[in-house]
Amino acid sequence: MITRPLNLLGHLRGEPTRLDAMFYVNVGLLAVFFLMFGSRFVLAPGLGVDFLVPSVQGASKGARTTTHQITVQRSGQILADDGLVTKRQLMEWLRREKSKTPKPSLLILASAGVPSDELAEIFSLAQDAGFSVIWGALDPTAPGAGPK
Repeated sequence: MITRPLNLLGHLRGEPTRLDAMFYVNVGLLAVFFLMFGSRFVLAPGLGVDFLVPSVQGASKGARTTTHQITVQRSGQILADDGLVTKRQLMEWLRREKSKTPKPSLLILASAGVPSDELAEIFSLAQDAGFSVIWGALDPTAPGAGPK
């Protein structure tokens, strides 16, 4: 009695001698649940698990990697690696980066609504500095911009 003061074994039920029918019902319901709701559409409702992005043959033949990137905002702001720059600072930045990089290429990311004359001016600045310019995509953030 000293080693077992609460006599817990006396208060427990005896071990079951057979498996209850509820056990089989529970296992069956779990199996049905996982079969019905464990499909590939439950994991990602928008896409199937084996979804592949469509591709076009030869689409990457003319693709080039870029060495530098700038972003042109509709408000006239130009963002380079150094941060916000003016057109004069952009020319200096382009010349400085041209001296560091052999065969530099520039990706221009322009937001929707940037005037084309401003983009043409930046394009000519980059070409004057010795960059091969890759036109970037227009960011369709403005209402009505981009494909419909």
